[in-house]
Amino acid sequence: MQNMNYGKMMKQVQEMQKQMVKAQEELANQEVEASAGGGMVTVVVTGDLKIKSIKIDPGAVDPDDVEMLEDMVLAATNEALRSAQELASSRMNGLTGGLNIPGLM
Repeated sequence: MQNMNYGKMMKQVQEMQKQMVKAQEELANQEVEASAGGGMVTVVVTGDLKIKSIKIDPGAVDPDDVEMLEDMVLAATNEALRSAQELASSRMNGLTGGLNIPGLM
């Protein structure tokens, strides 16, 4: 009888693995966007944490204040990455029922 429970559990684990692979593939196709400086800098990141694009309004380029532009790029990038991590975490928690499984987002 113990073998039947083990077999059922293994089937459930395999199904969860398939769902997780599918979710990761879907995350790669989802995008989040964040901006800084009132929209002067916009960063797009995929759900699998890859930076897809960075757009900089020409008005943000001031040769006398490059540091401000750097700060806006940094702020927008960090916010976009945070949003993408939140998206991934939400998606994975839906599959695992909130279980904390090491190695998952």
